[in-house]
Amino acid sequence: MKFFVDTAEIDAIAELNDLGMVDGVTTNPSLIKKSGRDIIEVTKEICDLVDGPVSAEVTATDAETMIAEGRKLVEIAENIAVKVPLTWDGLKACKTLSDDGHMVNVTLCFSANQALLAAKAGATFISPFIGRLDDINLDGMELIEDIRIIYDNYGFETQILAASIRSVNHVLDSARIGADVITAPPAVIKAMVNHPLTDKGLDAFLADIKAAEIKIL
Repeated sequence: MKFFVDTAEIDAIAELNDLGMVDGVTTNPSLIKKSGRDIIEVTKEICDLVDGPVSAEVTATDAETMIAEGRKLVEIAENIAVKVPLTWDGLKACKTLSDDGHMVNVTLCFSANQALLAAKAGATFISPFIGRLDDINLDGMELIEDIRIIYDNYGFETQILAASIRSVNHVLDSARIGADVITAPPAVIKAMVNHPLTDKGLDAFLADIKAAEIKIL
């Protein structure tokens, strides 16, 4: 499974990237705006830092302008994936941009039918939003499973990018089902290392080391 980091914070991306935990980055204009910096400048910095795909989102809602914005975004770096919404206009933009040879991430997916349309339109990634479905008492993982079955049935190459990840359990369940990618905030990825028995075992180990006065250096 690939790990994408859902942030525009350069330091957080760099820390995880140094550990080999970053296969790509997803971000959006609102995340970058919070940093108070220029969108193009921050996106380029992320692309220079990370080898994998960096999703950069269009701000338009009509197909023609989305295509124009997408073509501008891909000029930033070769690893840009243009992020478009799962609307009819978004699918038109996806088809044109993917035919041009660009990576496209179709986002805001909430049904398997939508995912099927995105794959037919040539999407590189489909981003089903797990957490937002959970928020309205639907099972986001059922959507991931449905998309996995459909894509496997027909050999679609579109990668399932599980998004709106809120917890380490979301990551685990996505891995079990077979999502190709998860995108999560740095805090969720770092929380995956935590386990109370690891902490308990380490405390006992350190106590034994201290009692035995063992030192390596």
